[in-house]
Amino acid sequence: MDKKAIVSTLKKNAMLVVLVLVYLFFMILTGGGIFKPTSFAALINQNAYVYILGCGMLMCMLTGGNIDLSCGAFVCLLGALGGVMMVIQGWGTGISIILMIVIGIAYGCGLGALVAYVRVPPWIATLAGYLAFRGLGTAILRANSITGSIAPFPADFLNIFSGKVFKTPEGELNLPCLIAGIVAAALVVLLVFRTRATRLKKGYEADSMGAAAAKGGLGAAAILLVMYKLSLAGGIPTVLLWVAGIVLVYSFITSKTTIGRHFYVVGGNIEAARLSGVNTKRIMFLAYLNMAVLTSISAMTVISRFTAANADAGKNFEMDAISACVVGGVSASGGAGSILGMVIGATLIGVINLGMFQINLDANYQRVVKGFVLLAAVVFDILSKKKQR
Repeated sequence: MDKKAIVSTLKKNAMLVVLVLVYLFFMILTGGGIFKPTSFAALINQNAYVYILGCGMLMCMLTGGNIDLSCGAFVCLLGALGGVMMVIQGWGTGISIILMIVIGIAYGCGLGALVAYVRVPPWIATLAGYLAFRGLGTAILRANSITGSIAPFPADFLNIFSGKVFKTPEGELNLPCLIAGIVAAALVVLLVFRTRATRLKKGYEADSMGAAAAKGGLGAAAILLVMYKLSLAGGIPTVLLWVAGIVLVYSFITSKTTIGRHFYVVGGNIEAARLSGVNTKRIMFLAYLNMAVLTSISAMTVISRFTAANADAGKNFEMDAISACVVGGVSASGGAGSILGMVIGATLIGVINLGMFQINLDANYQRVVKGFVLLAAVVFDILSKKKQR
């Protein structure tokens, strides 16, 4: 690989390089604390909601830079309703989960209809939810609890979203976890080379054999490292299975399906998409319906992590999801971005949060750092587009 190819590869994977550098930086500052098995588990558990909401936010942003400001407040409301169902009323876990998802679907249909068919600007429609849902959720919590917090949730519900698969004591090597990591790493390598072979067969531009080997090797190494650390942290968190499943499904939708491509086309030029026969109203409707459903799942992971429903749940979640997308290369004007980029962006945000927490940086300065990271990502996106033109 010549010098020009190396520079091009680094530019294409700039945020991945930044992620590695930031992680090494915090390794030095924390004296290796961020590399401990418990830190890997904490990174996944504390940031699962970012990955889940990020998938939904990406679909909204692809349609033209649209966002959902209500998702964090909706997490609070669903938590309160879930608490009333499972803790106050004593309803079963299964029926409560189904009802929470149904509520999410109902909200998504209403929001999607407002945005797509009534043509209410997305930020206005979701701002209304941002204001209303937090107040309604807090009112429900205070009406059913003196402390404004509902707990404890049933153990079976907590195990679904915050338990561990093949659980073992911390510090003891978890063999099933390692085997799962080896299988996942092998699948990544196989997928990289299969994708390369398919592109070559169709006559498309493809990575060289060396680049494909490097990409597959690095991906496999990252997976093996994470799974090894989790094997020492007590096993695979169930929330990781939820995150992995959602990320894989949306990665397939955005890259392999016609409707996934329609999201990109609508974001690139909505009028050209309409004239080409794309049902732009349906795409906008599906974007917000999809976001509401993912918010419902995210709410359950948050309730399980805190083992309670409280009024602070979901605060600034919408900002974290937007930041993960923008930092991960999703265009602020729509039409460009990927699930993999969002995952890298969410991981970078998570590493920064965890690293700043471990060095005991004041919360106010943490917000300053995250603000600058977001601004830098947007500036980088704008400058990259100017250079391409």
